[in-house]
Amino acid sequence: MPPPDDEERSTSVVVVGNQRVVYAGIEAWLRRSQPHTKIVGHFTSPSEFVAAYGTPTPGLTVLFDLPCDGGGPDLDALRQICDAGHRVVVYTCSVNDEVVAATLEAGAISCIAKHEPEHVLAAAIDAAHNSRPHVAPRSTPTLHSGRRKARPQLTHREQQVLIAWFQTENKNAVAERLYIEPSTVATHLQRVRAKYAAVGRPAPTKAALVARAIQDEILSVDDL
Repeated sequence: MPPPDDEERSTSVVVVGNQRVVYAGIEAWLRRSQPHTKIVGHFTSPSEFVAAYGTPTPGLTVLFDLPCDGGGPDLDALRQICDAGHRVVVYTCSVNDEVVAATLEAGAISCIAKHEPEHVLAAAIDAAHNSRPHVAPRSTPTLHSGRRKARPQLTHREQQVLIAWFQTENKNAVAERLYIEPSTVATHLQRVRAKYAAVGRPAPTKAALVARAIQDEILSVDDL
């Protein structure tokens, strides 16, 4: 028997983190979120999660609790989960230039501070579930600090493609909007990434490119 309509529209989340108090709070928040979000698992370590979910599960979003202790963030574990193809939202107590940049470059969809209200976390999870870019409102000043860094020289067409890609679901939609071939879209995005890498600001994921574009004032959060 197929699941009810509300189950079909729900988002499934797995929490990875060793703080059970945090897990309990997240579960209470998401239980009343819209759209409906359901926690289907909790793993106290990244290795436990990887053992259970070796390959991505359709419709599943990973909420990664990034530790804030003196040892620094465990980016290797985060990168391992992202490299496996999982959609990851980072949840952490400290959001600054270095943390945001490092988590996005590791492959996370977004980085949310634990002091953000519950609707911000729910929105980030929903964006990850639907493959949309997302930037938390309070992350914008942090992202704008990248204006001090070298900017790549993007052509007008490259900027057009970049913005259209942020605002659509995939490269085919960009191609239809701009009346070009999907392969041309892919080429432009590849060139944009190469230019950012060349100035020492790599952006291997869509979320990282969103951050770079906001830093360089190519678009604003309101444009997403």
